[in-house]
Amino acid sequence: MTVREAFMRASSFLGERGTSEAPASAELLLQYVLGVTRTKLLAIWSDAIDEDAFERLWALLQRRAAGEPVQYIMGEAYFYGRRFAVDKTVLIPRPETELLAERVLLLGTELWGAAGAPRVVDVGTGSGAIAVTLAAERPSWRVAASDISPEALETARRNAEANGASLEFLLGDLLEPAAKAYGGGGIDILVSNPPYIRSADMAELQVEVREFEPHLALDGGEDGLDPYRRLLAQMASFGVRPRIVGFECGLGQARDLAKLLQAAGRWTDVSIVEDYAGIERHVIGVRK
Repeated sequence: MTVREAFMRASSFLGERGTSEAPASAELLLQYVLGVTRTKLLAIWSDAIDEDAFERLWALLQRRAAGEPVQYIMGEAYFYGRRFAVDKTVLIPRPETELLAERVLLLGTELWGAAGAPRVVDVGTGSGAIAVTLAAERPSWRVAASDISPEALETARRNAEANGASLEFLLGDLLEPAAKAYGGGGIDILVSNPPYIRSADMAELQVEVREFEPHLALDGGEDGLDPYRRLLAQMASFGVRPRIVGFECGLGQARDLAKLLQAAGRWTDVSIVEDYAGIERHVIGVRK
């Protein structure tokens, strides 16, 4: 059997079982088993595939057919050009979240300059994708990653080390560990991609998300905005006044979230950023 024939069989197998993005999943798992890039895969398209390699591929295909995301099967995902280890204790980083990191990098540089050292806290860091990206792209920034899950925080720690990023790690609920660490103030940039799925919608999520990703990082309460309300209330209680706040949110939530930020009266400019699909995905508050 050639590599191409193995791909065709894998893609057909997943397609027949209704797996989303079957060809892409088959190709990624084939690359993973063979340990090659996509360019190399195409170069060996007509070569024979080793029998053991095909057996390993077939075992992984069973997991994918059962709904397990490719990223968990491979144990890795890419974000902002960097590799991140992922497992079932953390959400899989999404491409649209790169736009949040990009906007925070831009605004932070505008306010503090290229060599500035603002204190940044990424609340609900999960795999550490946002925090590691900010720290790696702006080494002078003082970045902290916080999470309520010890397992997630350990994953973030490993990802920071693997990507050569210097971070501080804070264990606790939302802003509470940062308030203790910094005396309730001293946070210049707050960024967060918190749980924002409406509780009633949890059962309707894709099987890849519903059955495999951590519900702790998904369920945002009745309207999906509970974590944002709590963050804003904690800011008021702890006296935290970041000059930049950047939030990711779900479909149809951005305008309500923007109103919450405007009502808080802490930021002179509140804007909404669309993702690659044109969905209002991020809400940014800036105090200049």
